[in-house]
Amino acid sequence: MAETALRSTTGTTAAATGGGAGPTIHRLTGTHCPAPRRVPPRRPGPAHRPAPPRPPRHPRAACDSSGLAPRFALRLVEVLAGLRPVGQLARHTTHDGYRQLARLASDGPLRRADRTTRPRLAQVHECAPGPGVLEVCVRVETGERHRVVAFRLERHWRTEQWQCAAVEAR
Repeated sequence: MAETALRSTTGTTAAATGGGAGPTIHRLTGTHCPAPRRVPPRRPGPAHRPAPPRPPRHPRAACDSSGLAPRFALRLVEVLAGLRPVGQLARHTTHDGYRQLARLASDGPLRRADRTTRPRLAQVHECAPGPGVLEVCVRVETGERHRVVAFRLERHWRTEQWQCAAVEAR
């Protein structure tokens, strides 16, 4: 008669024969297997993810709705009137544009001796002669006199930001 070894609950092996004394033998079946341990899915912790890139500003869309040219024109007129320092527009101008702006600001074409009335933008005319270029002409009211300020905005090739490349005031 063939004897088969089975594992008991106590960890000993016994011969499965027709009878005999010894430890109780339990046959292992699939129903006695413990349930598989469920591992919760790993949740990503606070990883260092780079911020999604911002879409570049586009002045053509801004001119129609939010008014990029009038906002820049107001700051430019405030610099020419002496109400704002020239350095505040340094990062928004090219090197040539900044030199022109600094020269115009020192001459003070919009400065008034009394400084009681602030210059006011009357009309803003915009023209886009090509892609990435915006030319603007602004009529400025300074009390009884009217002046004209013209400037050119160009899109920087690498940063996609708009910079003032040329300024003229009369």
